[in-house]
Amino acid sequence: MGYRFRYDWDRKGRGHRYLNVTISVKAVKRERQRLRERINRQVCFKPLPELIEELNRHLSGWANYFSYGYPRKGKRQINSYVRQRLTQHMRRRSQRPFRPPEGMSYYEHFKRMGLVYL
Repeated sequence: MGYRFRYDWDRKGRGHRYLNVTISVKAVKRERQRLRERINRQVCFKPLPELIEELNRHLSGWANYFSYGYPRKGKRQINSYVRQRLTQHMRRRSQRPFRPPEGMSYYEHFKRMGLVYL
């Protein structure tokens, strides 16, 4: 299923509890493994826009499935992992490592290329 259900005490100090629904640690690990398979050395031949399009399709489907509850922490972990893997992928892609345009970070460059932010 991929969710973790538990009752937590109210954060404002009131005396009742509420149902807290988050993405499970196991689901985030599984997603990281799938992303590792999609962004690896064997796909160095793909053009970056095509790779980003495939990732967007996959990530938006995953985000829609885990949109119930409080998914912010899990989505942040996946966002940072995807950007880290893409940066690594672009650096090792050819004999001359890729550099983003002057004055722009890798994250900004991926955003302009159309990478989805969860």
